[in-house]
Amino acid sequence: MERYHTHCLRRGRVSLAGHCYLITIVTERRQPWFGEYTNAAHACRSFYADSVRTHGDTLAFVVMPDHVHWLLQVEGRLSEAVRIYKARVSLALGVKPWQRGFHDHGLRREEDLRAIARYMVANPLRAGLVDNVLDYPYWDAAWL
Repeated sequence: MERYHTHCLRRGRVSLAGHCYLITIVTERRQPWFGEYTNAAHACRSFYADSVRTHGDTLAFVVMPDHVHWLLQVEGRLSEAVRIYKARVSLALGVKPWQRGFHDHGLRREEDLRAIARYMVANPLRAGLVDNVLDYPYWDAAWL
């Protein structure tokens, strides 16, 4: 049996083309890999790599020291987009910083994507990393 029951995260996972998903990917043992500029920059750039973009459009993201939040409109398979993203970051860092699996939430049509993106990118503010979200460099949103 897996320690964190990550296999349970895969049960019933379905990705629907054109739908938006809020994804959370956590580092192993919550190690702050992305507290360092170079690592965080690799994590940010990887959202826009051609191999990741093949599977969907990144609408927003925030890279925190020990996890990332990603708002993705899927065009391919959700699991494949996350797998490729994690692999690209791992290759750039030269280590596998990730915990197995990921959490996703399929957004309903009535949910406001901009409000979700705003909430996501305000994560560094709520975590006390900055006093103004504009001072945190590791995020982006399609609406800005």
